[in-house]
Amino acid sequence: MLPVPGRDGGHRQPPPRRPGPPPTRAMPAGPPPPHQGGAPRGQVPRPPRRRRFGPGKILLTLLTVFVLFLAGVWVYLEFSINRIDALHNYDGRPAAASGTNWLIVGSDSREGLTPEDEARLVTGDVEAAGGGTRTDTMMVAHLPDNDTRPTLVSLPRDSRVAIPGHGTGKINSAFAIGGPQLLVQTVEQATGLRIDHYAEIGFGGFAKIVDAIGGVDMCVDKEMHDTFTDITIPAGCQELDGAHALGFVRMRHSEATPRSDLDRVENQRKFIGALVSQISSAGTLLNPFDVFPLLNAAPDALTIDEGDHLHNLVGLAWAMRGISSDGVLSTTVPVTSGSAEHWDKTKSQQLFDALRGDTAVPESAIMN
Repeated sequence: MLPVPGRDGGHRQPPPRRPGPPPTRAMPAGPPPPHQGGAPRGQVPRPPRRRRFGPGKILLTLLTVFVLFLAGVWVYLEFSINRIDALHNYDGRPAAASGTNWLIVGSDSREGLTPEDEARLVTGDVEAAGGGTRTDTMMVAHLPDNDTRPTLVSLPRDSRVAIPGHGTGKINSAFAIGGPQLLVQTVEQATGLRIDHYAEIGFGGFAKIVDAIGGVDMCVDKEMHDTFTDITIPAGCQELDGAHALGFVRMRHSEATPRSDLDRVENQRKFIGALVSQISSAGTLLNPFDVFPLLNAAPDALTIDEGDHLHNLVGLAWAMRGISSDGVLSTTVPVTSGSAEHWDKTKSQQLFDALRGDTAVPESAIMN
């Protein structure tokens, strides 16, 4: 090291350097760090873009909501409908054959009706009806396994048949004696058909379902006046409310029903066809003012067997929707007289044999 001049002109040694880290070399400038979000350098940041729901997403959302709604309705109905132990095994029960058989029962039950309801529906009270519960309507609905037409067969309530354990009597008395189980057994023994499903509806439930969908359109050829209930239904096409619908399907004391119970069961099948067709129509199913009252009324109105489910009822309704359009064979068990007390053995056997085998019913066995 060279000496450093001092203040007095002399020379002095510079102070020793302290050891330290070696000097660092400057690194050449590189590219700027990558952009970490926001607007590019030197530009005004843009507002974030909003996510828009396109037509596809909206449609998918609506479809999902609709499916969840249907699932909820299905579960509600499945667990809300009344059930009863109607079908049971016994010695000599007919074996299962082709197709599926429903026993559809319209009882004269006044359960749940207030005195005002009884007056409006002209049902009378239980004492006036003779006490107990009987069946005003009995039908066997046969749903085939092949392409033959479904069949709806009325069993006149005054038909005299063997009632197991109780001798011979009118078929509707089986219900009064032993309830649904004895009625099912009586029908099975009389027809030779195995009953697979059971459905029952009372006076009040029937009227509520009709009122729930705003009435049922019916065309009546001739004025009907029942001298027993004093109900009058004018001639012409009209909308029947619950009270008049009940009067229509029960009426047999009228000049318009000279065959009494035979005319009545024919009117019952005609009305069921109109009712099922109206319930299954788009005008009803897409109208919330019809659908929600119907969903509210149906669980309390209907009673089915313990082993039946909602999909069984849907299948029945779908098959029966063709009554009005001749897609369903509608008939009465052939009888020997207007009193409908005795079945024609030959013709009724032809009818039941055809149902067991899912074959066409012979013309000679069709009675209307």
